[in-house]
Amino acid sequence: MILNLTVPGGMGGQEALHQLKALDPDVRAIVSSGYSNDPVMANYAHYGFCGAVKKPYLVQEMSCVLDEVIKG
Repeated sequence: MILNLTVPGGMGGQEALHQLKALDPDVRAIVSSGYSNDPVMANYAHYGFCGAVKKPYLVQEMSCVLDEVIKG
């Protein structure tokens, strides 16, 4: 799944992933954000994500990240 890191007035990707991992520890997620200087984007694996893509992104960029995550 692809989770947005920051959701104004709502649950962001980091909290959503935490809750999803409680239901399924094997869930695989990509974090996406326009805030490229956020520590989660720089060190996504430490926060439980399998990949990261900075917004705005091209379809090719997302495709590469998806390919990496799917192949594990």
